[in-house]
Amino acid sequence: MMGEEYHELDMVVAQINGHPYEHNIIGKHFRRLIENCGLRPVVFHSLRHSSTSLKLKLSRGNIKAVQGDTGHAEARMVTDTYAHGFDADRKLIAQEMDTGFFAKVESAATGTTLGAKTIQQLKSLILAHPELLSELLKGIKDEEKLPTKTS
Repeated sequence: MMGEEYHELDMVVAQINGHPYEHNIIGKHFRRLIENCGLRPVVFHSLRHSSTSLKLKLSRGNIKAVQGDTGHAEARMVTDTYAHGFDADRKLIAQEMDTGFFAKVESAATGTTLGAKTIQQLKSLILAHPELLSELLKGIKDEEKLPTKTS
């Protein structure tokens, strides 16, 4: 509507002519909004952190998708800055591995085999959390190095 007076600068928040606001103007309005809503005080940039963390959670840890969506230059920035919030998920995965997988491995050692459902669940878990595979393989290699009992 502004024609040539509008300047597209690819801003998330911009004045009506497309130019950026001074950061103190945004901060002032943001603080007022927080106060009016009775929320705990945070800085405007914390919205980016919250958004990125939530995107990581919703994407089930798809770092490349989140990196592309947030505009981070490197995936490492996403993992180093935001992945810390998933400690509870890692603990849950460990519990699922203990109860769902290792119990079946013990029964497999006694001559029974893993069921198709268990194998599919394991595949799904590893696909959703590929870092588990390296940990699992490392654990197997460590077990192979242990001395075995002789009868």
